[in-house]
Amino acid sequence: MAKGNLQKKSNGNDSGLNFEAQLWAAADKMRGHMDASEYKHVCLGLIFLKYISDAFEEERTQLLFGFSDPKNEWFIKDDPQRAEAAENRDE
Repeated sequence: MAKGNLQKKSNGNDSGLNFEAQLWAAADKMRGHMDASEYKHVCLGLIFLKYISDAFEEERTQLLFGFSDPKNEWFIKDDPQRAEAAENRDE
């Protein structure tokens, strides 16, 4: 039942990653090869990485918006410089 719910939610996902379905498939593959107390750490690690990735993308989007807004003090006129500044880890 849970598997069907996850697949229904992931099908409407526009990101194209289908993260929930991939995580469920990975858990199914690991289930027969290792103890549940071991694969929960792997799954939780994947969920944490997904969270960090989403947080990074959100911050990067906000930086790009700030760099492209002429009213913002961090405005950058040149597009390649904006992209380079958004990738700068100090930002």
